[in-house]
Amino acid sequence: MEKKNIITRRTALITGVSAMGSLLLGGCSKPTPPTYGHLLRMGDIFTYEAQRSLLNVRALSKEYSRADISSFPATGSINPSDASLPGFSKDYELLHRNNFAHWKLSIEGLVARPASYSMDDLQKFKSRTQITRHTCEEGWSAIGEWTGVPLGVVLDHAGIMPKARFVTFYSYDDYNQSFDMIDAFHPQTILAYGMNGKNLPIQHGAPIRVRMETQIGGQSIKYLKRIVVTENFVDTNKNGDNGWAWYMGI
Repeated sequence: MEKKNIITRRTALITGVSAMGSLLLGGCSKPTPPTYGHLLRMGDIFTYEAQRSLLNVRALSKEYSRADISSFPATGSINPSDASLPGFSKDYELLHRNNFAHWKLSIEGLVARPASYSMDDLQKFKSRTQITRHTCEEGWSAIGEWTGVPLGVVLDHAGIMPKARFVTFYSYDDYNQSFDMIDAFHPQTILAYGMNGKNLPIQHGAPIRVRMETQIGGQSIKYLKRIVVTENFVDTNKNGDNGWAWYMGI
């Protein structure tokens, strides 16, 4: 049954290529992020438009049982509190030293009520727990349980403005990422503070990380510091120097 679903999705994408080509050449009904003439960015836009046009943007990623939870490596992770490692952050080191008691998440930009949310503030919102598969762009996958607050709930609390179109995330390890509002308000996009029934560990992005289940794992950034809501797209990797796309839907 799973194989049949995969074929169906692939067939839908193939049969939509002609239509998507004319869409990209003739102009889109909705604005999309700029490509800057960069081939990687042009590929991003094609993938983005194809998935947005052909697939159900509210569809949920598969969720699993606790019996399915697997070993979950923190491949590529760093510890921003370790001065001997690349990506060291003095601010993060101080927060870590105090067990993140003074950590706050700033919500800025096109919101009516910009604010900084403490962990206590975020945990007062209704939480969501989901067991999902993390699919890494480096070829491995793992299943874990995540608990946190839906990002859309926090954005609504901050008072998202009508012209807001993108959300950009900034982390303590200087790895930044952006989503559109569709992904930001997806039910499974959460600000996760728990993993497998415990507090989120350092290697998985403590004290809070993003969990974005409809994109490749690299979009679920760790060590979250602030969120900025904008009308215009902010390309955190404008030249594609790190080799990753800005949109990696699955």
